Amino acid sequence: MAIREIEAPQSDAPCLAEEDRVERLNSHAIVVGSGVAGLSTALGLAAMGRRVLLVTKTALGGGSSQWAQGGIAAAMGPDDAPLLHARDTLAAGAGLCDPRVVDILTEEGPAAIRRLIQLGAGFDRDAEGALALGREAAHGRRRILHTRGDATGAEVVRALTAAVQAHPAITVLERTFAWDLLLADGRVTGLLALRTADGSSAGDGGGACWMQLQAPQVAIATGGCGQLFAFTTNPPEVTGDGIAMAARAGAVLADMEFVQFHPTALVTTEVEGDAPERMPLVTEALRGEGAVLIDETGRRFMTEVHELAELAPRDVVARGIWRCQTAGHRVFLDARAAIGDAFPARFPTVFAACQAAGIDPRRQPIPVSPAAHYFMGGIDVDAWGRSSLPGLWACGEAASSGAHGANRLASNSLLEALVFGARTAEDMAQAPVAEIPDDLLRPALPAPEPALAAAAELRRSVRRLMWDHAGLVRDAAGLRALLATAGSWESAAAALPPSRTAGELRNLVCLGQLVAACSLARRESRGAHYRADFPSTDPLQARRIRVRLERQDIVVEGDLDEVSLEAEDVLAAVERVAGPHWRPEGWWR
Repeated sequence: MAIREIEAPQSDAPCLAEEDRVERLNSHAIVVGSGVAGLSTALGLAAMGRRVLLVTKTALGGGSSQWAQGGIAAAMGPDDAPLLHARDTLAAGAGLCDPRVVDILTEEGPAAIRRLIQLGAGFDRDAEGALALGREAAHGRRRILHTRGDATGAEVVRALTAAVQAHPAITVLERTFAWDLLLADGRVTGLLALRTADGSSAGDGGGACWMQLQAPQVAIATGGCGQLFAFTTNPPEVTGDGIAMAARAGAVLADMEFVQFHPTALVTTEVEGDAPERMPLVTEALRGEGAVLIDETGRRFMTEVHELAELAPRDVVARGIWRCQTAGHRVFLDARAAIGDAFPARFPTVFAACQAAGIDPRRQPIPVSPAAHYFMGGIDVDAWGRSSLPGLWACGEAASSGAHGANRLASNSLLEALVFGARTAEDMAQAPVAEIPDDLLRPALPAPEPALAAAAELRRSVRRLMWDHAGLVRDAAGLRALLATAGSWESAAAALPPSRTAGELRNLVCLGQLVAACSLARRESRGAHYRADFPSTDPLQARRIRVRLERQDIVVEGDLDEVSLEAEDVLAAVERVAGPHWRPEGWWR
């Protein structure tokens, strides 16, 4: 069994000549990512007797999970039921949820919460000791569990991290950047990773080396790709690495056009200026408790946009704010009447972020703006986390199972990571163990001083153009302009010597092109995807778009003959991404 030839990143550094220059580790399973989904998967596998390598490019617990404020949605209240939770999830998903997957999410959610509590996670409780349940947009019941008001993600990550660190069957590789999946005879057999011995970002400091990690089963749980956009609530490390790796290996992806923009991120710089790496989230729970959106004149504008006003679905609220901003107004979240002096105790995380920005939310409205928040697209998986590639599973935000459809219901993300992390582990543990080849890779060593300034400048360019042309409101002209620039991005990224910085940029460029091409292909507005040139929802397009990369080709899978697409627009878009060899399968027979 021969391993597929890996095109290792090239640099001026000499190629390896000794085996000990590549560290090689074997395990029963590899989990990539240390957010809630990755931690849950690793714990599940270890509980079933599997030795696990948990790979994370940051310290343990990095990524978006720890920043989640809003909470976890689950039907835990006496007036609630999984069926009601499922109905709200399906409504938010705008016709693209998989009802079977939604049923699993909502039915298994309460048990997942109970397991989490058994691990030591603490949630806010009322005076009688019962779980204190909040309400958020598009939920018909109070079903949101919180910790210290707005620190839910941090508490869940803390509890899971402690359990992972205590388990002898889990080996954690921190500051280890997963570069590409390894394949043998069409099956995933591990991954190539870049690691530094001195604790710096992988490949961006001294002592960098390659690692060949081998296992018959690999789970991707690397989160989304919020850093594709100039304004995001995601931390700097959320660059879509696992999704891009899977795409390069030939895995099928789905729902790539659906990016959820959170309506209320804290504005610490002007939106027209340079964006911060991460905008602090201003939790939706504030609106659930009565905070309202106003412009600089004090006018409450969302009552004119939707009957649910501030509690309308996230995409509606985000576009309402965007339209107010494009009309020349500034937007604020006013919690003075609803929360007032209780702000520090009830929402300490938001309060601290506001204070750091010189704002007292007890006395002042909070300046807010939409920002990229959650990615509904990702690796196409079934209800057990299985991808189209043998040996590869995915869960959490890196996966697209149909749980969220075109627009994720608020606070379903942590629940999905818990429920499907456990299911992914269960399926991996039951899968037969495949043979792994013994071939040793000899990639080029990373350069000690990569062109960090050039990479940073290109990353800013990618993020700004994605925000301008593939953000809250899109149209064909902007998407075509974006795709026309993609070739230069790829060339510039490929010229950089290997490092974590270069690898992240390569992944962002890959996913940016796929998001733009799929956004151009969906000629309607649905959920989080809004086309100014096609503002209506087309019932004939109520289906998911699946794509995969094959060599340098983009292949669209499925029969979309009935969809009102104009072939020349889509072909023009994807040819800018992949060249003239793009082959549509099942389109325009």
